[in-house]
Amino acid sequence: MNFNKIYQYNFPTTIRFGAGSSKELGDYLLKNHLSNPLIVTDPNVAQLDFFKEIIADLKKNNISTEVFSDIHKNPVRPDVYKGTDIYDATHRDSIVGIGGGAALDVSRAIVLRVNHREDLFKYDDLIGGDVYVTNDVPHFITIPTTAGTGSEVGRSAIISDEVTHQKKILFSPKLLAKIVFVDPLLTMELPPFITAATGMDALTHNMEAFLVNMIHPMCDGIALEGISLINQSLEKAVNKPDLESRSKMLIASLMGAVAFQKGLGVVHSLAHPLSSLLDTHHGLANAVNIPYGMQFNIEGFEHKFKRIARTLELKDETGEGVIQYLHDLNDKINIPHHLKDIGVKEEHIEALADLAIADFAHPNNPKPVTREDFKQLYLNAF
Repeated sequence: MNFNKIYQYNFPTTIRFGAGSSKELGDYLLKNHLSNPLIVTDPNVAQLDFFKEIIADLKKNNISTEVFSDIHKNPVRPDVYKGTDIYDATHRDSIVGIGGGAALDVSRAIVLRVNHREDLFKYDDLIGGDVYVTNDVPHFITIPTTAGTGSEVGRSAIISDEVTHQKKILFSPKLLAKIVFVDPLLTMELPPFITAATGMDALTHNMEAFLVNMIHPMCDGIALEGISLINQSLEKAVNKPDLESRSKMLIASLMGAVAFQKGLGVVHSLAHPLSSLLDTHHGLANAVNIPYGMQFNIEGFEHKFKRIARTLELKDETGEGVIQYLHDLNDKINIPHHLKDIGVKEEHIEALADLAIADFAHPNNPKPVTREDFKQLYLNAF
């Protein structure tokens, strides 16, 4: 594969992939008679040169832009309301999400809210709220700047309740972007920490999706290929990045997001409370917890761990071999091994366990997880 070329894939939506593909945004908007997009990003991306170049290119095409970047790194409901108010006040006709998971989740939630004005969490998929997503939504475009969540090809947004700290899922097929511009050049300047943390998020998506105990052979195949691509590229993308490693990580991130339509599992339910309660970076939360969550899942699913081990080309084709691989990979990309090293204190454990057992991800875990299991897993990782 020539990573300097631009390719088009059409699954699960139209994807323009390759170096420089983000420069096609202006032409695409004009061809679709869109001239007033709301650009949703985060405060950090909004300051970067490539983002400023994207905005400048749009202005050269006589496209009026309004940038909304007042969002938290773990998004909350008021972020979505503020963005919608700006969409209304400036008479926008489309939404472009540019960034990592936070920016893309907020942009997708604004897409929902534009024509669905009841309380945002009425549309929470976990309580059947998707049935209320009945109106049209604005034209939606995504451009990822990290290789982690894969939110660019998702149909859901995860937004936290600012009061209870619980994460809610806003879901509808209507929320799938019309087109995604996946440009590895936008990730070339990512700092090593962000590359490592988001990369481990992508690995967690692929591994957990593969382990979910339901029949979906297509997602299983996608997940295993995603694991393979991350194995080939994450360490290099963190320590000595080049176009090939960055491109492979973006592909693997996309694949993880497609694969986890099967569901996720215990690792994400361990990670989500860290983000909502302590504002921990989501990828970092997954990275620290994945060896412990995967250890919990080995018994009864040894055959699946053997498949993962073979995909990783490990000599030890067992679950224990996979766990050792995860610890070693975290070492190579400078991820801490323990929760105490990322700001968690022992007095947080009980509250974290309460949030974890209430989380939406673990019901899809291949084996049941109790509150006591979560408490013990946090203690193991502490």
